[in-house]
Amino acid sequence: MTRQDDLQATIDDLVQEGRGVLAMDESHPTMAKRFEPIGVESTEAHRRFYRALLLTTPGLGKYISGAILFEETLTQQTDDGQALPSAAWAQQIVPGIKVDKGKIPLALSPGDLITQGLDGLGDRLKTYREQGARFAKWREVYGIEEQAPTPHGIEANAEMLARYAAVCQSEGLVPIVEPEVLMDGGHSIERCAEVTEGVLHAVFHALHRHHVVLEHILLKPNMVLPGKERTQANPEQVAAATLQALRRTVPAAVPSINFLSGGQSPEEATANLNALNQRGEDAPWLLTISYGRALQQPALHAWGGKNENAHAAQQALLKRARLNSLAMRGQYRPEMEND
Repeated sequence: MTRQDDLQATIDDLVQEGRGVLAMDESHPTMAKRFEPIGVESTEAHRRFYRALLLTTPGLGKYISGAILFEETLTQQTDDGQALPSAAWAQQIVPGIKVDKGKIPLALSPGDLITQGLDGLGDRLKTYREQGARFAKWREVYGIEEQAPTPHGIEANAEMLARYAAVCQSEGLVPIVEPEVLMDGGHSIERCAEVTEGVLHAVFHALHRHHVVLEHILLKPNMVLPGKERTQANPEQVAAATLQALRRTVPAAVPSINFLSGGQSPEEATANLNALNQRGEDAPWLLTISYGRALQQPALHAWGGKNENAHAAQQALLKRARLNSLAMRGQYRPEMEND
């Protein structure tokens, strides 16, 4: 098979109606934050058990087509000795890998951030592929302030995403391109739409400059939302604003848009996804998910760090995955939360 055949095979496995991507790629500091409210120390043993619990949930593959893993997870095993990437693929869940090294302030550009990790990326991708990863993820973030993000910040972040995506495709891994406009702050939904459009315009111009094949990427954007300090918009408003921004900026060649949840509650994220699919039934892309907390949060609290709660945690994850699968078809109803 050629490299393009490999990429297309991964796209075919990831982009399927009613299935989405589970983001479980939290770094050690982020995992510590997730575990703290349930009184669990973020040790290697606890992280392994919890992540194995997620990936071995019976029936999860019906609703989840891919899982973004943290580097540590690629080398961990289930209790019975199966490598976690293999455990995922046993349910036809494609293993992927977070490859960026986190964000820092962009020099001489107050309010802007930039993500690190390009140095040595090609060599790391070769290793990750040998360990079972077939796609990768890189996140750039944009906080909305009065003077930010700046045009310089938007261009610099787009360039990083495009360079990352080009390296991924050259090594045979499908890149998830994640430009996240943050919910933090008191901005209006109109301001979020303006920034999101500017960010996506820049990203796709940069992808074109770097010869990235759009048919072999997944886009992981934010939904267009007002800031957390504002009254939240209803699902119909979110769907209308988000689809307008996407239709103005995202080429039809992109096979799938896998939304991030970005601080929404599990119920909000599902309701908004449902409205997007009801309103965007004629959209050229699959409208699906790459949720982290919005899938994991109920499972994490059901587990509570107690191994005897593993089954309850898996059922909580499976419920959220199933509800989001219905939302991908525009068939979710809020009363289903009580089932």
